[in-house]
Amino acid sequence: MPVRPARCYRRIKGPSYTREEYIHGAPMIQIPKFEMGVTSSSGRVGFAASAKLVAEERGQIRMQSLEAARQMAYKYLSKYVGDSNYYFKLVVVPHHVLRENRMLAMAGADRLQEGMRLAFGSPAGRAARVREGQAIFYVEFKPEHVAEVREALRRAASKLPLPTRIVIESNGDKTPQR
Repeated sequence: MPVRPARCYRRIKGPSYTREEYIHGAPMIQIPKFEMGVTSSSGRVGFAASAKLVAEERGQIRMQSLEAARQMAYKYLSKYVGDSNYYFKLVVVPHHVLRENRMLAMAGADRLQEGMRLAFGSPAGRAARVREGQAIFYVEFKPEHVAEVREALRRAASKLPLPTRIVIESNGDKTPQR
């Protein structure tokens, strides 16, 4: 069965649904890596700048969107900056289990289509809930790679359903650049 569009899950409705001991059939998190590049803290000593991809409004980001954005940014950084010149982290984790009340959508299903009102639904995926101003991706890098990091985060933002902005800071003076 195909995945519904992101607009169906973008808005936050109701409390979060995260208690896995009560949810049978909850899908696993399909994001293999949350940290890439130079992951040891001793190897990141020369990184004098950092950048964040920040959400401009609150909402939900599905696991598939996060993984597509992570792959896009990681491949661009790996190709143009090199794996030893950056530290890249996916900050948010898709804890919220999405539910879907599947309806029949074939010819002759007219009378069966109505279904129950306010049906609870079965687990269909996962999403990360983000607040306004919360960082989604975080990158530490050397200052000479500002243009490449900005382009990688711009490409990652195109895969996300929420409006975002890129905030670049120098780790020495902590003054944000837009």
